[in-house]
Amino acid sequence: MREPEQSGAGRTPDRAGACKLPGLTIRSRDEGDRTVVTVCGDLDLTTDQQLQGALRSALLRSPYGIELDLDGVGFCDCSGLNTLLNIRRQALKDSKKVTIRHVSPAVERMLEIMGALPLFAPDAAPDGQEHPGDAVHTPPPVDGHGIDMRTEVVQLRRALQTRDTIDLARGILMAAFVLSPEEAWSVLVTTSQNTNTKLHLTARQLVDSIRGGPLPPATQERLSAAVTQVAAARESAGNPK
Repeated sequence: MREPEQSGAGRTPDRAGACKLPGLTIRSRDEGDRTVVTVCGDLDLTTDQQLQGALRSALLRSPYGIELDLDGVGFCDCSGLNTLLNIRRQALKDSKKVTIRHVSPAVERMLEIMGALPLFAPDAAPDGQEHPGDAVHTPPPVDGHGIDMRTEVVQLRRALQTRDTIDLARGILMAAFVLSPEEAWSVLVTTSQNTNTKLHLTARQLVDSIRGGPLPPATQERLSAAVTQVAAARESAGNPK
């Protein structure tokens, strides 16, 4: 079966129906009542709009939902996560599903940090095994589906609220230390890991400090060290700002 071509400004479908963008390649194919979307490249600010368009198009034409193959994603920041959460929210409104079939370490780490990985878990078959990729998926019963939907809406709202705080903290780091989005994200994650504090709590500490609250000494020390590390890496790469 020929894969459907994606359309949109700046996109060049190849012979296999792939949507090729700078740093990003998107392919989609129909399997039963679902559409499988394979994404390769980086999920960041530069590819955010293109990814949103491709996922919305796939969700629109699929009667049940979409499965994501993200095994080829080498980098994912809060912008990429934002896109995934938004398409999940749209799917819930349409009584559809968005699940992840394959995930790269970069995406898995991001979703685990945010506590959002369970939102994209594949449906389980009766024997406890995942549905095979070529199976026709049947929506769960109405009552069970309703309970599932309510639970996922709560989880999704929590993930979105946490993401907003992290995005704000990243913006603060970018402005305060003249960092790129990727560098700010690296500083935030490194500080969180080195203080053994959850990412969203580290972000909250940073946001609160801008509003007049004290930044914990350990966080301040690790934050300074992380910024210095990023600056040194930039210098060694020959990209001073």
